[in-house]
Amino acid sequence: MNREMLMLVDAISREKSVERDVVFGAVEAALAQATKKLNGGEVDIRVAVDRDTGNYETFRRWLVVPDEAGLQNPDGEEMLSDALDRIADIEVGDFIEEPIPSVPIGRIGAMAAKQVILQKIRDAERETLLNDFLSRGDKVFVGTVKRLDKGDIIVESGRVEGRLKRSEMIPKENLRTGDRVRAYIAGIDTAARGPQIMLSRSAPGFMMELFAQEVPEMEQGLLEIKSCARDSGSRAKIAVVSHDKRVDPIGTCVGVRGSRVNAVTNELAGERVDIVLWSDDPAQFVIGALAPANVQSIVVDEEKHAMDVVVDEENLAIAIGRGGQNVRLASELTGWRINIMTAEESQAKQAIESDSIRKLFVDKLDVDEEVADILIAEGFSSLEEVAYVPLQEMLDMEAFDEDTVSELRTRAKDALLTMEIAREESVEEVSQDLRDLEYDGKGLTPELIGKLADGGVHSRDDLADLAVDELIEITAIDEAAAKALIMKAREHWFTA
Repeated sequence: MNREMLMLVDAISREKSVERDVVFGAVEAALAQATKKLNGGEVDIRVAVDRDTGNYETFRRWLVVPDEAGLQNPDGEEMLSDALDRIADIEVGDFIEEPIPSVPIGRIGAMAAKQVILQKIRDAERETLLNDFLSRGDKVFVGTVKRLDKGDIIVESGRVEGRLKRSEMIPKENLRTGDRVRAYIAGIDTAARGPQIMLSRSAPGFMMELFAQEVPEMEQGLLEIKSCARDSGSRAKIAVVSHDKRVDPIGTCVGVRGSRVNAVTNELAGERVDIVLWSDDPAQFVIGALAPANVQSIVVDEEKHAMDVVVDEENLAIAIGRGGQNVRLASELTGWRINIMTAEESQAKQAIESDSIRKLFVDKLDVDEEVADILIAEGFSSLEEVAYVPLQEMLDMEAFDEDTVSELRTRAKDALLTMEIAREESVEEVSQDLRDLEYDGKGLTPELIGKLADGGVHSRDDLADLAVDELIEITAIDEAAAKALIMKAREHWFTA
């Protein structure tokens, strides 16, 4: 029988193109499963088959666990103190093994053994095929629609299958069995029972790969797509940059008579593509991303990572786009929060900000509005700037003499010190449950706690009561982080 086992293992290994060790592992698992059924309970069985002779041994084993943990599974665990009586140098996590009689192959339930072996073989085959496919480094999966599975589409390429979920398809796209389809390899789900390659036709990466295939200059390193934002099936924006001054990035991506961009558009069900020139100047990049709208002026707020973009009435609708699409895609493309406004709205906002800064200078520096207005006109917007900008910059101001500059800087530093003391006292009032709050696997930083305290947020419930835009205004964190933080603060409402 042992000789027959070896012959069977060799035959399966050759037929399925699977390593002999994998087949032996399947046989061992089948024998172990049969033995476990005979013993009953939650026993742990290990079977070892000799790869040369086919002889096999069976062992029952117990996992060594700490005494304080207790026995969760008495059939398969032993406490460390008891294990040390048997093996002097054993440690937690080791196994104690005891030989037991082996089950004859002829007594194994044929169906159970067959199922275990075949499943192991299928798993090994699938892993081998998947690894071979991934080793090619392809980012686009090209195959044929094989079947529908609960609304998803299974795409077959050779002997490898990928899953295209309904949520990852282009809206209103109707793919049928037998259709040729291309999709972006979005990830690998090794825990999936069916196809493990997860596909997408709506991901920004798919458009970037399609352009890479159509534009050889990208493979040559002359052009690069920096970012992409998509409303799949409707509109998209890509940002490109040239690494060779002789190559026009936009014209190269468009192609002769639009041949290259049209090839991408046709693959994506007519999705319109705006090709934007990337710039390392954020303001210039945003201006290009908002095309075809013409921008009058732009104000950058580095702290809030946002920009106020001013356009005239004629360009307002174009800049925003239908349903806010143009400004939303531009924001995703550039990574900046973009606020579109008219000149009148911008002036009104600047007036409000100037009033706020004027009041700050008047109150904290103890000066009249005329002096405050001079500081604002010279570009000062905070006490920190008055206190710590290079001295020569202030001395160059014609409106102030050296004594006035010195006095203003001293008052600004004193005001900042007083405000910091008050801030520390406010932070001390922050409750411990707010200090201990964690989100996204991390706690609140002292800086963030300080901003919350300055905004009047001193407890977890104070934070939970905030709207997302209020939290963003107080802390200047991004929208996703603000949502996560508020939901974490509200968590105890639903678990209490």
